Amino acid sequence: MDKPDLKKRTKQFAIETIRFVNSLPKSKANDVISYQVLKSATSVAANYRASLRGRSSAEFISKLNIVLEEADESMLWLEIIEETNEALDKNKLRYLHKERDELTAIFTASLKTARKNLNSKN
Repeated sequence: MDKPDLKKRTKQFAIETIRFVNSLPKSKANDVISYQVLKSATSVAANYRASLRGRSSAEFISKLNIVLEEADESMLWLEIIEETNEALDKNKLRYLHKERDELTAIFTASLKTARKNLNSKN
């Protein structure tokens, strides 16, 4: 997958997360958890874009690590939402789980390659 496609995909993950959160019933708990998942899901896209502007391989690797952390955090909040809400759009939730897993696999592979390339330069 090339960089423009991945930029679109991470942005779409953020947008679909926003749409999912907007569909949740209003409650104090959902408000707090929704805020957390919105921050982490949108951070996946923002930090991926920042990684592309990295001034060095080390900076690129650092930003990709943040992308992976934020993707994992997003999954935690989505799991909590799923386990504390009965009326959910299960199809949307399955999509978000699947997309997060696929993005994580892509970024893990990219990170592995970037580290290998950095180590071969040194």
